[in-house]
Amino acid sequence: MKSRVPEILGIEYPILQGGMIWVSDAALAAAVSEAGGLGVIGAGGMSREVVEEEIARARELTSRPFGVNVPIISPFAQDIFEAASTLGVPVLTTSAGNPLTFTARAKEAGMKVVHVVSNVRMAEKAQESGVDVIVAEGYEAGGHNGFDEITTMVLVPQVVDAVDVPVVAAGGIGDARGMVAAFALGAEGVQLGTLFLASRQSSAHLNYKELIVKANDRGTVITGRAFGPVRVLKNRLAEMILQAEREGRPPQEIQEMIGSGRSVKACLEGDLEEGSFMCGQIAGMVTEMRDVKEIIAGLMAGYEEIASGLSG
Repeated sequence: MKSRVPEILGIEYPILQGGMIWVSDAALAAAVSEAGGLGVIGAGGMSREVVEEEIARARELTSRPFGVNVPIISPFAQDIFEAASTLGVPVLTTSAGNPLTFTARAKEAGMKVVHVVSNVRMAEKAQESGVDVIVAEGYEAGGHNGFDEITTMVLVPQVVDAVDVPVVAAGGIGDARGMVAAFALGAEGVQLGTLFLASRQSSAHLNYKELIVKANDRGTVITGRAFGPVRVLKNRLAEMILQAEREGRPPQEIQEMIGSGRSVKACLEGDLEEGSFMCGQIAGMVTEMRDVKEIIAGLMAGYEEIASGLSG
């Protein structure tokens, strides 16, 4: 396995955990880092004080590198960045915005920067801004997606061809077969969300994890195509949004109908009907809740077995 990612980020395996709001707290991030990957605190909805508490808690749980995710469009973005940079977090992962916003200051603070993109132009801009690693996330991924609807298999090789920095594949990777495929496309690592979301160490509500385990290959849908595509598990809320879209209601009216706090209802309250359960298409491949260590060990062992079989 040839990859520059472990050396750049100071980790053992080229496996990154997605920064999932309300789900990837210090416990999950530390578990992923302890197992050899890069754990990431999903700080999008946290105040500076809470981010600082989570960073301190992660350091109590692991001595290995971990990251903090900053969704650039978040109203808390500046506070999150200042907390992470001031406290010396080794890796900053950014998404949903222009990487120029924080990259230069992060590098000055000694941080490595990982930026998530959904098309080639974004990847080129990220490289120009000086990021260390680019995550190319396809439309199979859970949560917020790009408007271009480019799938992982199409996106990754084009991003690899367009930039010189290492590319990590995300979206639609649910086991070692997906990891091997990502490397065959030119990626030097993988980023996983849904697998870790359904792990025992995830802080997601048990109802959330059970929904993933019970889902099949048709278990997710895209809502909000007109104003911000989001891949979620099917439930009453998702169907309500889809019906409004089919009726041609204006985007603003749909957004007002959805309201706020839907991800909190899902992640923290486990509200099966009113929550927005963000989830990737690999949900149908998740048949049980596992420990993070088991997930990462299985990916690495499976990768070597499959790669050896292909080369032989």
